[in-house]
Amino acid sequence: MPNPTAAMLTIGDEILAGRTRDANMPHLACALAERGIALREARVVADDAGEIAAAVNALRTRYTHVFTSGGIGPTHDDITADSVAAAFGVKIGVREDARAILATHYANPEVDLNAARLRMARIPEGATLIDNPVSKAPGFSLGNVHVMAGVPSVFAAMVEGLLPRLTGGAPLLSATVRAGLPEGELAAALADLAAAFPDVGIGCYPFNFGDRPGANLVARSADPDRLAAAEAALAALVADLEAGRG
Repeated sequence: MPNPTAAMLTIGDEILAGRTRDANMPHLACALAERGIALREARVVADDAGEIAAAVNALRTRYTHVFTSGGIGPTHDDITADSVAAAFGVKIGVREDARAILATHYANPEVDLNAARLRMARIPEGATLIDNPVSKAPGFSLGNVHVMAGVPSVFAAMVEGLLPRLTGGAPLLSATVRAGLPEGELAAALADLAAAFPDVGIGCYPFNFGDRPGANLVARSADPDRLAAAEAALAALVADLEAGRG
């Protein structure tokens, strides 16, 4: 049975403007691989309600899970929760359990839990809360869409709490073979090897070591035996090509 699949939707003008570098997608990709959930797509959209809702609807029908990052804070441009509610066609409002959790973050909640902060307790109808042990403001899951904060430390904590609730598959494993050759000299033989291992993902990632080109050949599979076979074949391929260079 194939592993579950996932997409990530990063939300925020600051990402698209280059003012903030996204650290959440790499973290999620690694965490999902360990859980046996394959991250297949990542998108970034602006703080635009229509664009967020459209992206959520496009992704949730295609993948087992959709994970969002950003836009659930207290300011006017934090519109992710409303946009996800609109995508599902459900109501949204302050939920008492979310309010109670949020109140524990403040010394004097009667004063500190103002209207702006209460925006973080607005949860779409039918959603399940995602715990936030860092700053208490919860995320939520609605259907197969999991809505989380954009701050990396908070996002990582939410992911850690959420993933045990999700059914995964066999962990996605990887193996790397380093080649001291430019990818142009590897391409033909690598294509033949990839065809011989259709059940293993094989990629070529070039680099430069000083003025010398090279490439990392990476194999990925949930089957350790097939991965080992592909790794051995890659190592033999590199050895043959490097020997042929003299």
